[in-house]
Amino acid sequence: MEYEVIKELKRSEKSVVQLVRQKDSEQIFIRKILSGHHEVYETLKSTPHSLLPQIYQVTLSDTNTTVIEEYIEGASPKPGELSSKTVRHIMGELCDVLEFVHKKGIIHRDIKPSNILLASDGHIRLLDFDVARMYKDEQEQDTTLLGTKGYAPPEQFGFAQTDERTDIYSLGMTFRQLLGGKTGKPGYKRIIEKCTKLDPDKRYQSIGQVKKAFSWAEKSIWVGAFVILLAALMLNVVLYQQALRENEGPPVLPAPGNPRWDGESGIGMWGNVAESGVADSEIVKYSIKLCRMDTQTPPDIEDDVWMLESEMSGNAVTEVDGVPTFETNLAMYFQENGFYYFAVAAVGDGENYVNSPFVISDAFEYTGENAPALPAPTGLAWRMVMTDESESNEWVYYATWDNLEDYADGDSFDVTVYDRDGEYVTNNIWTKENVVKRGYGGVRIRPQFLEQKDGAYRFSVQVLTSRPNEYKSSPMPDPVTEEYLSPWYYY
Repeated sequence: MEYEVIKELKRSEKSVVQLVRQKDSEQIFIRKILSGHHEVYETLKSTPHSLLPQIYQVTLSDTNTTVIEEYIEGASPKPGELSSKTVRHIMGELCDVLEFVHKKGIIHRDIKPSNILLASDGHIRLLDFDVARMYKDEQEQDTTLLGTKGYAPPEQFGFAQTDERTDIYSLGMTFRQLLGGKTGKPGYKRIIEKCTKLDPDKRYQSIGQVKKAFSWAEKSIWVGAFVILLAALMLNVVLYQQALRENEGPPVLPAPGNPRWDGESGIGMWGNVAESGVADSEIVKYSIKLCRMDTQTPPDIEDDVWMLESEMSGNAVTEVDGVPTFETNLAMYFQENGFYYFAVAAVGDGENYVNSPFVISDAFEYTGENAPALPAPTGLAWRMVMTDESESNEWVYYATWDNLEDYADGDSFDVTVYDRDGEYVTNNIWTKENVVKRGYGGVRIRPQFLEQKDGAYRFSVQVLTSRPNEYKSSPMPDPVTEEYLSPWYYY
């Protein structure tokens, strides 16, 4: 095919980038003329992805590579000028496309905001694979040292061979730049710090691990009930009072007893520490970590192996052999086969107690990496009922779905509520057994979370498997797409 040049977009010693039009046609393309051989573009041409520009033609000569690729309307994101919701969207899709190219053996080596395009269809495109390379097992370091200063890790400048951890470093630097100094959720700082460790062995080892860390940071685990705003205010008061104290400080909470897995359910259990959380509240609070090991060798709490860290609050306390026991489903965070351990500590209120030490569970052997996923809940709908639990003749709100019979009694339903802007409002987790016991076909949502006047709310439901070696948790994209959301409820 023949093309006519509309405009030269960029020129350097190693490349020329042009906006071209196919002769006798109005269709516009990007043409790149690159020094040397770039076999990466042949791989991209044969394995397209919706978040990459489509490659139409790759021509290799003795000295150059010519690429004809899709022209896409859009602009690069401007660091510091984006909402946290937009940054989350960009990072989620960037992880998806990097996971794809890494599986093809491609290392991008130049992840940065200017190589990300926010297209007019609302999705990103990852651009510019000009310095990308195919990973080679036998190679000790890269033969060509390329990349952008400030985004590229040490190994990209001759210290070792680049691999997918190289892109993870650049991903963390890009995340930091897009946030523009805003820390966002507490988990974001930890994700950035782990992505950008100078030692590649101390970073996340795969994009899949980064995605799981984002999932954990996006959703603090609230089990069984809610944490009231008043509790947060009380905590601020007691912390202030603690700062005024001149004594040696409050005592340390007792560590949770007997942390363990509940058989093969993927549910973590430990002895409840009733004094944790906020004093005089039914809500208890814990800090939890999760890691995967290749062998059944327990980690140390100080080891740099913990891939997920968060805090959880709730009242999911049951009697197990006469012992008050807290339970939470961690199966949704299992990704690769191996042995999983969790560590848990009771969180103090800062006035009466301070945090307990961490204690580590036994091992859970996960073999369900290739297991099928449970079906997604269907027929999502709001239900309002007047029950004996109602207070002051108020309605009780339930998030319901119509295929409850598809699940086992131990499977849990994580209902997450969003406002009209798509922002997280609250979430509540009930088992199927609890849903059936309550008798209203769904999970209760407290009206306190729907109190904004003229507010609009909808919810999603993800099923957390209680049989992780047989079934994965049901699918749930991030960000959540329309097909997984209920109709709107206007409060």
